[in-house]
Amino acid sequence: MVISNKPLQFIIAILIACLPVVGFANDPAEGKPVPTETTVVAQEAAPEAEGETSEIKKQIKEVIDHHVLDGHDFSISANAATGEHYGFPLPIILWDNGVHIFSSAKFHHGEAVAESNGNYYVLHHEKIYKTDAAGTLTEEHGHPTNAQPIDLSITKGVLTIMVVAMIMFLLFTSLAKSFAKNGGISAGAGRFFEPIVLYIRDEIAIPNIGEKHYKKYMSYLLTIFFFVWFLNIFGLTPLGINVTGNIAATFGLAIITFIITTLTANKNYWGHIFWMPGVPTPMKIILAPIELLGVFIKPFALMIRLYANIFAGHVVLMSLIGLIFIFKSWLGSSLSFMLSFAISIIEILVALLQAYIFTMLSALYFGSAVEEHHHEEAH
Repeated sequence: MVISNKPLQFIIAILIACLPVVGFANDPAEGKPVPTETTVVAQEAAPEAEGETSEIKKQIKEVIDHHVLDGHDFSISANAATGEHYGFPLPIILWDNGVHIFSSAKFHHGEAVAESNGNYYVLHHEKIYKTDAAGTLTEEHGHPTNAQPIDLSITKGVLTIMVVAMIMFLLFTSLAKSFAKNGGISAGAGRFFEPIVLYIRDEIAIPNIGEKHYKKYMSYLLTIFFFVWFLNIFGLTPLGINVTGNIAATFGLAIITFIITTLTANKNYWGHIFWMPGVPTPMKIILAPIELLGVFIKPFALMIRLYANIFAGHVVLMSLIGLIFIFKSWLGSSLSFMLSFAISIIEILVALLQAYIFTMLSALYFGSAVEEHHHEEAH
């Protein structure tokens, strides 16, 4: 006997629809979990685990904030359990109705009040405030309102800049001596850096500035390239250094480029800013303020580009490392470790790339400042 497919499908559909009515489904009361000792302990442990995770996240944020900020002592690491810090203090130099010089050890990593010639100071989020003997800080909207002395201290970033400057001086002095001694042939470590020097000259300085004027800018271009590159590399070490990720440092570098561009610019440069040739007079009046604004936007772009890329790279890398302590599992921690390793490799390339971009843009600005315009081209 052959059964039609349609009645068979109808019967199956009816049986499925009647399953809850027949009683194959569990009673609502039976579906409630029975509170056993194991479930009670798990429910009590859940808030504790959540609180522990929140505490770990808070600690990770504090570590990241400490890493990206400059420091008044060179603290390499710290033991959270004992409160012991590993590193060395740095000199504090303040101007507050006179010069005050003392060691950063007096602050005890921001936990004590430092006294100098009858004045009292506290260290709060790596900023020094004047206070009383008790270390009282008056806050408004979450920010201290105490007076701040002029801080001229040798911070961790300043010390790193000095170290990099000394390394560059010794390295390139030996390179110059080897050139003079061996008849234009480099020796030692100079063999590695000579191709980079030639690349900056042949591929950056000459094409963007011109063969007539590039020589007077070469010393600055070489200095800024290796200076930024070495600082970026130092920032990837476990020493916790973040100089080029500090906007004050990139501001200083951008200001130097701006000053050199402004002081060495010829009359054609200023003429094309304030009174562009070949442009109707009404348009000149409109475009002149825009062109003048561009003079200040160029160094601002230099400053923000270097700062944002290096700062963001440090935050991302530290955050990925922090995920290892949040996951606490072999799978999550392994993935975080692999991502951190991959980002670290990328950051090594970014360190070189940002030095190249800063040098390239500086050369472009110098080239525009000394470019010679002929009357035929203007017309």
